[in-house]
Amino acid sequence: MSPKAACFVVIGNEILSGRTQETNTQVLAHALNNQGIRLAEVRIIPDQREIIITTVSECRARFDFVFTSGGIGPTHDDITTSCIAEAFGVGLVCHEESFQKLKALFKPDAFNETRQRMAWLPEGASPIENSVSTAPGFSLGNVHVMAGVPRIFAAMVQWLVPQLSSGSPLISRTWYAENLYEGEIAQGLTLLQSEFPTIDLGSYPFERQGRHGVALVAKGYDATQVENAGNALQKLIAGTDLLPIEGEPALSEKT
Repeated sequence: MSPKAACFVVIGNEILSGRTQETNTQVLAHALNNQGIRLAEVRIIPDQREIIITTVSECRARFDFVFTSGGIGPTHDDITTSCIAEAFGVGLVCHEESFQKLKALFKPDAFNETRQRMAWLPEGASPIENSVSTAPGFSLGNVHVMAGVPRIFAAMVQWLVPQLSSGSPLISRTWYAENLYEGEIAQGLTLLQSEFPTIDLGSYPFERQGRHGVALVAKGYDATQVENAGNALQKLIAGTDLLPIEGEPALSEKT
């Protein structure tokens, strides 16, 4: 059975302008892989109401899971929460437990209206725990809304993803050889991909400290098929009269 598919919607003008580097995709992908959920698509969109609403509405209809990052803080451009509410056709309500947690975090004169806003969630949403700075994310239907700050995002992912319905985890086998060029194995790799249509086969050139070569990777959710495809990759490299070495080349540096 195919794994459930997810889309990650990254929201933020600062990502599109290049001011901030997007690092949350890797964190989410690894967590989903371990849970047996396939990250099928990533979109990066600006902090614009109509774009957020349209994108979330489209993605939640197409994918089993939608995850978002960014735009749930206290500032004027943090509009994700209200956009999600509008996409679902619901209003915003104060989540009392989140409100009390935030209230306890600040001095009375510092718990102002903008900070209180972070406790207002779309009606029917359940909070995503934030062990770093308290202000919650939230889940509504198949949409899971999280902060964009990497440390907070990672904490939310760690709390949320293990609770989602799971499948077989993504597994992989890797073989590489030094002094191997992609042109030498491209045709054979194409044939193997047709032989293992449910397995993702990839070739990845590497070069470091005067060494170069290619790593071949088989990834999938069927352990037997991945094992068979990995063995085929080993034989493909061996057919070039080079020594196949199992594992990632970055983990196999000569000393």
